[in-house]
Amino acid sequence: MRDVYLDYNGSAPLDPRVAEVMLPILAEGVGNASAAHQFGRRQAAAVSLAREEVAGLVGGRPSDVVFTAGATEANNLTLRGVIEGADTDRSRILVSAVEHASVSEAAGWLSEQGLAKLDLIPVSAGGFVDPDVVEALISPEVLLVSVMAANSETGVLNPVGEIAERVHAVGALFHCDATQLVGRLPFDVESVGADFVSLSGHKICGPGGVGAMIGTRASLRHLQPIIHGGGHERGLRSGSLNVAGIVGLGAAARIGAAERESESRRVADLRDKFIAALKARLPGVHDNGDVTKRLPNTANLRFAGADAEAVLANMHPVAASMGSACSSGAIEPSAVLLAMGLSREAAFESVRFSLGRFTTAQEIDAAAARVVTAVEYVLAVTQEDG
Repeated sequence: MRDVYLDYNGSAPLDPRVAEVMLPILAEGVGNASAAHQFGRRQAAAVSLAREEVAGLVGGRPSDVVFTAGATEANNLTLRGVIEGADTDRSRILVSAVEHASVSEAAGWLSEQGLAKLDLIPVSAGGFVDPDVVEALISPEVLLVSVMAANSETGVLNPVGEIAERVHAVGALFHCDATQLVGRLPFDVESVGADFVSLSGHKICGPGGVGAMIGTRASLRHLQPIIHGGGHERGLRSGSLNVAGIVGLGAAARIGAAERESESRRVADLRDKFIAALKARLPGVHDNGDVTKRLPNTANLRFAGADAEAVLANMHPVAASMGSACSSGAIEPSAVLLAMGLSREAAFESVRFSLGRFTTAQEIDAAAARVVTAVEYVLAVTQEDG
């Protein structure tokens, strides 16, 4: 059996079309994009085109795209940049309980340093943020609210447009980590009402190590840089530009915008076929998260009675993941699933499968059979040990 990759939410394979546009830059693209000579101007022109392509993916303005090393840096730039650049007495930030660590830990650091007061926004049992809950928590002291567009573990979507309305009603800023959603579903900065949006290249079949923060003309004025140096990227992110990576990100954004509708339909059909095959052959398969509002490529499944780590170890060569993390030498269950109200036992029995552009029907058939075998084996061993 050939390898089957079902971990697109972790990192998507590089699209050959993206590699094709990156190769000339890597092979012949000499020159700093900030230089005034012809070599630098050629590099700068390639960056400008990529800026347009990234802006087009999210409905932003090219001049408001700030290139970063990925969504992690973009999230840190937003949270730290807003708080450290604040010219107001507001110092409270709200983040959802299921944010990526680059948001939750950045917010936690700001709180530990005494730079901000942090409150977590709870999520429903379905895994999404209720706008009414945000409204109940928000106050005139709030400077920034951060809620992701789609959760990486469950694929559950948040009503970010409604949340942004509640946030703006009290004069606060809204940040949306859209890393998992862009390229899969439509996203428009203006329609959503987001002041800051983060994304990353390797989630959309682009290169790793490059991403972007897209703001608005007004919101970018609130930021202080967290990396200092040559004043690149409107003074918000110093450092010579990764031109090859940026060109690759631009190409991935262009392809994603053009193909996301047809790709999402195809992938959703494969995902549903995969889940149906598992449920038909295994008892105790449960969906985690609201299945009526989730990404078309994602399924977070609990296999009742079967330890997820053991399942993953026994379903080679199928690659998937679980949301547990190692903390102080001990494995902890997914914080996302715990925030949704799942027990530790249920969280430890849950696996995330995420499909993508290059997933085939044949791979889904093979993966379903392999996962069934793995779960049956783990259940049998567990019963013997019990």
